[in-house]
Amino acid sequence: MAKTRICFVGGGSYNWMPKLLGDLALTRDLEGNIVLHDLNPSALEDIQRYGRKAVSQAGTNFSIETTTDLERSLEGAEFVVVTITTGGLDTMAADLGIPEKYGIYQSVGDTVGPGGLSRALRNVPVMAGIARAMERQCPNAWLLNLTNPLTVLTRVVGLTAPRLKAMGLCHELFGVRGGLMRMFDATVDDFEMRVAGVNHLIWLLDMTIRGQDGLQMVRDFVADGRPLPISDASGGWHEPFVDRWKLKLELFNVYGALPAAGDRHLAEFFSYFLTEATGKGEDYGVLLTTIADRQQQVAAARKDVQAAIQGELPALSRSSEATADIVSAVANGRSVRTIVNLPNTGQIDALPRGAVVETLAEITSAGAQPLTVGAVPPGVLSTLQPHVTNQEMIARAALEGDRSLALQALVNDPLVPNLQIARKLLDELLEAHAAYLPQFRQRVAAAV
Repeated sequence: MAKTRICFVGGGSYNWMPKLLGDLALTRDLEGNIVLHDLNPSALEDIQRYGRKAVSQAGTNFSIETTTDLERSLEGAEFVVVTITTGGLDTMAADLGIPEKYGIYQSVGDTVGPGGLSRALRNVPVMAGIARAMERQCPNAWLLNLTNPLTVLTRVVGLTAPRLKAMGLCHELFGVRGGLMRMFDATVDDFEMRVAGVNHLIWLLDMTIRGQDGLQMVRDFVADGRPLPISDASGGWHEPFVDRWKLKLELFNVYGALPAAGDRHLAEFFSYFLTEATGKGEDYGVLLTTIADRQQQVAAARKDVQAAIQGELPALSRSSEATADIVSAVANGRSVRTIVNLPNTGQIDALPRGAVVETLAEITSAGAQPLTVGAVPPGVLSTLQPHVTNQEMIARAALEGDRSLALQALVNDPLVPNLQIARKLLDELLEAHAAYLPQFRQRVAAAV
């Protein structure tokens, strides 16, 4: 039984915290202190009450405290989990609305495209500040980033505080694997996978299911006309968030490797899915996620938390997130294999060293050892290279307040049709988010 101290930055999140705290409560070989940090005191109070009920129900031994002071929250932490959203949904409304004026549609708007760039520019100063604070308060802690754009923000931690143990964590692979489990009545232990890519654009290059060729099994399943593993929208999924697998299978037919992320995310990495000609993605089963959809999602999550703390807490069950497994393995001196985002030290050939990529890795108390994938098929590589380059430019543009780099990244994005629109877009996005972009204000002041 390991005792540890875990800090959640963004600990007032109604979407993230119930499942992350529930997972920790159900982890029998952990105990210790959980610190929730957020700028919203009322949300912190709700999540603290929820967490205490979860811990009590599970019978585990965690104390849960709250603070709005970042430095205090990080004191003595062994793990720091980051789930932030700088500016909230109000700023995201501009990320989606401004590009749409120019005919640019985004099914998510938080990873690539104009929305991904804009979100990165806002979040980077905050993430860099968290990394610097960790260097002061808990330099030996692990930073587990769950915040989008995950690739850029994880890279920024490495550029800001290279000695920190930092990685990005995403659940998209587990969602696709869950669909495959439903298709073939399989369990997690039935799978062997070789996975490579960047966050929200990862590819299953090889896969076996119970020792058989899993990719061929998928081809045969589709050829037989059997029903796809679509999540039931009535089971808590709002309609635009449902993964219908149609776009994924379209890419599988083209590239011979199966994308291992939700179709909503995948669509934004290509120029030809989210267009007027495709019904803004609907021809491929992708619906645009509006701010109203997200507000509904947050309101539902808040309602569930408040109902749980005022009444009876529903029975806890483990989520598909890897956070608790990583904390448990490291704190107890074991290892865990999971999907992570780490700097490329050679795990993927032909991609720049240092750029953040997503592969399987073994995590131990000594650090994270990514599994070597080696060469990837040329077609798959061609989908990754431009985004790796762009995300490197965005990370540096955001850290340095470099408008020129930001423009280069925007005009290179497949959702942006031309340079003229890119220039107008960048001007409007920077103006809309000026309050959250101190690095750009400083650059302008210095130039004057």
